[in-house]
Amino acid sequence: MQQPQDQLPSSKDSDKDPQAEQHNDKTTSLQSTITNLENQIVSLQTQIQEATSKLRGAFRSPTPSQTVRDHIRLLHDYNEIRDIGQGLLGLIAEKRGVRYKDVLEEFGVDADD
Repeated sequence: MQQPQDQLPSSKDSDKDPQAEQHNDKTTSLQSTITNLENQIVSLQTQIQEATSKLRGAFRSPTPSQTVRDHIRLLHDYNEIRDIGQGLLGLIAEKRGVRYKDVLEEFGVDADD
């Protein structure tokens, strides 16, 4: 019995045909590559969404009450650091037996700072 020309060869025939086997190998390889690339796309889209969400959260305008709280906290921190610095400068002046104002000038600090 003879096979019609438009009919594809059976799997037994393709196993014996090196070109068909090579074609099947390439097809399988390409399908695997496509699947890997699709997975990478999904992963990258997820990363983009996460980064976008983080950026939106980071650039939200603070409420007025949050701004006031932040300002008060920063002033508190500044005052603590200033007090420590003044205490150290006072200790230096006392140890050297000079005026506090002289130590301020030596370190380049204005009395109003």
